[in-house]
Amino acid sequence: MKLLLLVIQRIHTPAVYVGHRRCVSSCASNGLSPLRDDALVVGSSRELVQALGSQVQVKTAFITEEEEGAFLKELEPGLKKKRYEFDHWDDAIHGFRETERVSWGAACEDVLNRLRSVAFPAGSTLLGPVHILDLDKKGYIKPHIDSVKFCGSTIAGLSLLSDSIMRLVKEDAPNEWLDLLLPRRSLYILRDEARHKFTHEILKDEDSVFNGHRVPRLRRISVICRNLPS
Repeated sequence: MKLLLLVIQRIHTPAVYVGHRRCVSSCASNGLSPLRDDALVVGSSRELVQALGSQVQVKTAFITEEEEGAFLKELEPGLKKKRYEFDHWDDAIHGFRETERVSWGAACEDVLNRLRSVAFPAGSTLLGPVHILDLDKKGYIKPHIDSVKFCGSTIAGLSLLSDSIMRLVKEDAPNEWLDLLLPRRSLYILRDEARHKFTHEILKDEDSVFNGHRVPRLRRISVICRNLPS
């Protein structure tokens, strides 16, 4: 997919939007537990966090440890045959392996059906293959916006193996930004304006700080579903 790269410099002054209560366990060692799902999103202003509240979601513990294991059992044999690449064709990703998958075992298909029912509008036509992106511990994704030619209004991804931080920055106003803490085994969802008017990136390990707390970035596999343009 063709990606539009935007490299942005900015100063962060986090503001946290507090909503319903839900605890997170995977980040306890970083001093980030307990957290509410809504507290997994911080931004340049409370108003921005609230305005994008329905378009940016992180759902903690969306899959179990056993379900994560089922995905790894299916994915690892194929991924191990590939080398990590550090020169993506459009310079968007460094230190990655990727693949696509159409068919899954029963356990993984059950999870993906649950993801689809939660993340996508009823009647959406989804991109057939599920995208698998394996980031090395030293890998990262630069700021980019997915081309509207290939991607619809919604993207949803499972985070396997590691916590990470996704950063969104408004394309025409780089002082407006959101940081999303993506705990291991969580689901993130981006919709509409957050999807097409904000760049998104996965931070390097050395830059992985959320609301003042260090969040170590290990190897991370994301299982990503998208819908097609309407």
